[in-house]
Amino acid sequence: MLASALRTNRALLAAFTVLVVAGNAIVHFLIYFLLKDAQIPVVLHAILAILWGVLGVYSIYWSFNGVIELYPDRWKRRILPYVFVGPAGLLLGWLLLVPTIRTLYMSLMDASTSHFVGFANYAAVFTNRLLLTALRNNLMWVAFGATACICLGLLIAVLADRSSFEKLAKGIIFMPMAISFVAAGVIWKFIYFYKPGNEQIGLLNAIVVAFGGEPQAFTSMLQPWNNLFLIVILIWMQTGFAMVIFSAALKGVPEDMIEAARVDGAGEFRIFFKIIVPFISGTIMSVSTTIIVFTLKIFDVVMVMTGGQYNTDVVATQFYRQFFMDRNAGYGSTLAIVLLICVIPVIWFNLRQFRKQGGF
Repeated sequence: MLASALRTNRALLAAFTVLVVAGNAIVHFLIYFLLKDAQIPVVLHAILAILWGVLGVYSIYWSFNGVIELYPDRWKRRILPYVFVGPAGLLLGWLLLVPTIRTLYMSLMDASTSHFVGFANYAAVFTNRLLLTALRNNLMWVAFGATACICLGLLIAVLADRSSFEKLAKGIIFMPMAISFVAAGVIWKFIYFYKPGNEQIGLLNAIVVAFGGEPQAFTSMLQPWNNLFLIVILIWMQTGFAMVIFSAALKGVPEDMIEAARVDGAGEFRIFFKIIVPFISGTIMSVSTTIIVFTLKIFDVVMVMTGGQYNTDVVATQFYRQFFMDRNAGYGSTLAIVLLICVIPVIWFNLRQFRKQGGF
């Protein structure tokens, strides 16, 4: 009875829609504040939060979808996509957009965020020697680390696909991906370990000494080459990711196209650069932008291996030091915004390529 009345009366239907939306907002805000201030055991608090998250999302979609079903088909087709995308968009806005705006605001304030200083923090970023070193190191990570991961990943994918030990080779290359960057930093800290004298417990220095060489402090004294030794860890871990994605793309290259090129007398190098690479160019772009963004945000390896000492600082470690250790919220927020500005062009380019391929 109510459903038929709502279908025939547009004003009543609009009022009912507003009531459902407002009711969901009020109920969930009340649950949030009740859980926030509740004096209950931590385990019970966690269980209730999980149940609220799951059942709350279900109730939102169920109630919204029920309201949309009352609308005429013409309006239903227009509104329904926004019903399913809307809550996710609001959640992303709350978790990403609002903190970004707040960080931008803080970047225009002083260390205690009590006085407005304008763009003074941004001017300081590009004049401070330590921060310029961090920016230089970030460029090194992108230029050497990301490039090596992409090139080696593609090369290994092509070679492994033609090998009789394909599964074994791919498994070995991909295995470091199962390790966290912190754990990888600990592993490589033992590999690069240096101790004055001939008795070395670090793997790399033990090999150097065994062949009659002098042990080296690879991550401290060999500046600025110590950054390259840290970049090796990124290559060791991320090459497997690139290889797996490229390998999946290579499986989609038509065999008859490659066979036709061979019949026409094309060599393997020409086939690779003229047929395979253009065919998987979209995948290459996606993998490249993903690894570049990841490399720009590198933090764990540097923090575990050197703590940012010996001119190995990157923007993320400087941000951590300024914001959390030196309690300079304005300077730290500025570094976070600089990092965001560096990442935005890469993401924009990726979305542009995605649009060209019909992703949007």
